[in-house]
Amino acid sequence: MSGWLLRHVQSALFAAGRLARAPVSTAFTVLVIAIALTLPTALALGIHSVRSSTGEFANAVDVSVYFKRDVPIEKARQLAASLRQRSGIARVEFIAADEALKQFREQSGFGAALDVLEGNPLPHALDVRPKTDAADPAHMESLRRYIAAWPEVELVQIDSDWVKRLNAILDLLRRLVLGASALLGVGVLAVVGNTIRLEIYSRRAEIEVTKLVGGSNAFVRRPFLYTGLLYGVAGALLAALLAWTALQLLDAPVARLAQSYGSSFRLLAPGWRELGILLGVGALLGVLGAWLAAARHLARIEPRS
Repeated sequence: MSGWLLRHVQSALFAAGRLARAPVSTAFTVLVIAIALTLPTALALGIHSVRSSTGEFANAVDVSVYFKRDVPIEKARQLAASLRQRSGIARVEFIAADEALKQFREQSGFGAALDVLEGNPLPHALDVRPKTDAADPAHMESLRRYIAAWPEVELVQIDSDWVKRLNAILDLLRRLVLGASALLGVGVLAVVGNTIRLEIYSRRAEIEVTKLVGGSNAFVRRPFLYTGLLYGVAGALLAALLAWTALQLLDAPVARLAQSYGSSFRLLAPGWRELGILLGVGALLGVLGAWLAAARHLARIEPRS
């Protein structure tokens, strides 16, 4: 076991030494890999930021209940209190007609037009939020029928369209990120594979001598695999740095834009979990690209008699 570990350490140090002796070409290869990994990383973090900021309501469906205009406020409050006791209900917010008119006057910009109306045209209302496990279509229809059967209720409206649109947009973006990640992953394989191919041909004489004295393909291939591993890990680290820098530059403008809409949305920086995934993907792509190139081209190199 100690001999096996020693050979792997020697191969890793040998690969690192060769990369250090060619800093310019190494830097360009690492930069190309980092750019290919940065785009899906930044997009994935953006989607994760949206999901995190909307986690409390992305899967929630609101039910708007409008009472008849002649229903007394005491009766509306009593019905709201009884609805809170129903199983599957997470929250019931009572909105009095006077409060609704005040909010509409402040937010709509039609305050002067409302002054010409006689009385309050708005009814008392309820904003009902069911629990997540009770927000499926069957439970929602049952809840709608239950509330609509009240003689004091004029209209029951299920506000689920915006939730469906939000989840559809997030799912579309997630699929786009997966597709872009697959394409860019193939690009990383091609970059690492081509780099390893050029290094194999530049060391053709050395490989022939190694095989002539009994070196196996596995022995010859090992340093190239560590070269691909180092390329992938270095590219992943640089990609994490680039993604973090980009998100930091965009964080303040995005926060100002969200604040103008009354939201506290912020972009999330990559954490240890995201860094670990990125390093794992980079290492895997680097080793796989090196293995594909080495397996194909080393078999073609045999000692000349």
